[in-house]
Amino acid sequence: MDALTLILPAELGPGIAAALILASFAGSFITMSMGIGGGAMLLAIMASLMPPLALIPVHGVVQLGSNTGRAGSLWRHIHWAALGWFGVGSVAGVLGGSALVANLPPGLVQVGVGLFLIWSVLARPPAWMRRWPAITGALTSFLTMFFGATGPFVATFARSLGLDRHGYTATQASLMVMQHSLKSLAFGFLGFAFSDWAGFIAAMILAGLAGTLCGRLVLARLSDAGFQKLLNIALVLIALRLIWSGLRSL
Repeated sequence: MDALTLILPAELGPGIAAALILASFAGSFITMSMGIGGGAMLLAIMASLMPPLALIPVHGVVQLGSNTGRAGSLWRHIHWAALGWFGVGSVAGVLGGSALVANLPPGLVQVGVGLFLIWSVLARPPAWMRRWPAITGALTSFLTMFFGATGPFVATFARSLGLDRHGYTATQASLMVMQHSLKSLAFGFLGFAFSDWAGFIAAMILAGLAGTLCGRLVLARLSDAGFQKLLNIALVLIALRLIWSGLRSL
């Protein structure tokens, strides 16, 4: 724990930091082996343990590292044609979100993340998200500035491409790399002190890369259905707790 303490920001204790690093490993393992879900799980855990104003920027950089590792390990399977219009829309969405995100109170962030998690579990994304990559990129990038884990909605577009499991996982990761890169740049320009969190972020990214490597070993060997149900139940319960905590602080 002494070595861990040296890299921690003042807002985190070593026990909480260790739990978050373990959650980063688990989130990357889940996403690599199951195709989706790890980012939302990590967001829910981070939202329960971290300062609200640091949540979205730190989660974004950690997810950037995790998705970069996932895309890099499967780069031969990336469907590069999918990235063009999605990227154009992502730039527009991040610019729009940057104009509003700095004024959100912490309690509202917690409530928003909780509601967004429930929506991502229960709602079926509309069909146009599959047909219009530029609009999907713009909308999800706008939302990720406030709520973080838009992977389930980006997946709607990735799944429409008709790729095999490896191709889907690689392409989904590449789309999220693009989105999280833009978001992280935007938060940097908005003045978030990433340097205070750099050591902790690096530890979470390394744990995520380890989870990615372990998850690749079981890719296409797991049954998705039962695990996804348990994950959805856990996400809803954590989301309800976030909404309650946020409402109490408003």
